[in-house]
Amino acid sequence: MSTSSTRGIARLVRGMPTSDGAGVKLTRVIGQGQLPDLDPFLMLDEFGTDDPGDYIAGFPDHPHRGFETVTYMLDGRMRHRDNHGHEGVLVPGSVQWMTAGRGIVHSEMPEQQEGRMRGFQLWINLPAREKMTAPKYQEFGPQRIPAVTVEGARVKVIAGVVAGLAGPIAQPATDPTYLDIELEPGVRFSHALPAGHAAFLYVYEGAMRVGDDDRPAPVDTHQLAVLIGGESVRLEGVVPARKDTAAQPAARAILVAGRPLREPVAKYGPFVMNTREELMQAFEDYQGGRF
Repeated sequence: MSTSSTRGIARLVRGMPTSDGAGVKLTRVIGQGQLPDLDPFLMLDEFGTDDPGDYIAGFPDHPHRGFETVTYMLDGRMRHRDNHGHEGVLVPGSVQWMTAGRGIVHSEMPEQQEGRMRGFQLWINLPAREKMTAPKYQEFGPQRIPAVTVEGARVKVIAGVVAGLAGPIAQPATDPTYLDIELEPGVRFSHALPAGHAAFLYVYEGAMRVGDDDRPAPVDTHQLAVLIGGESVRLEGVVPARKDTAAQPAARAILVAGRPLREPVAKYGPFVMNTREELMQAFEDYQGGRF
């Protein structure tokens, strides 16, 4: 067991190409064979394409029960509608945090016919006591996501606290941290994380190094690093090892952490419960129109 107070990398994972909804192409990073889950995180999808054919069909009406979905848009526009009367349009830089609770049926459809669509969707489990809570929808435009520069690091705070600025999302059960971090080459950023929280870093542009100065480990573009160990994470922006890179691009990544629930997980498709019987009940309730 490491005596360092700085987190290291337990493993590196690359996503798997897949499709969802009505054929939307995406990359599944958590929720695939290499990393089935990372309690309390059930799934992480990255989507990003300039080809409208990859996203235009969207995600028509589909149900959820027993967990929360977090959608973070980097580029493009997506409209949300659900059977509880919520509706909104996600624009670049905005966040949607939806608590499915006891049941919700929603759609996520592109509000564009061309151009780039890029972002992330993260599934976060709910504890047994909250799986049948009332559905909830929260949408935060880019102007409501605090941004701060700390020693050259540019950080958007979706959940958690950086330099006294708190993100708009609070969930006592899992106490999440969700940061979008941009580092120029050589710029360093440190952030405290509760020792018991599961955590990961997903680099989506450039490359970063993770760990103490004497043994930093690289994380390349489109790699997820599962972080273990101490009570803080130390990051540094690096230049990707590509000879055709004329400029020195900034590295960008999401840093996500949360309190593990340590409860049994029974999941199938859009439902995540604690037992097989609860899963069967979810299907019966959905088919019976009780969502």
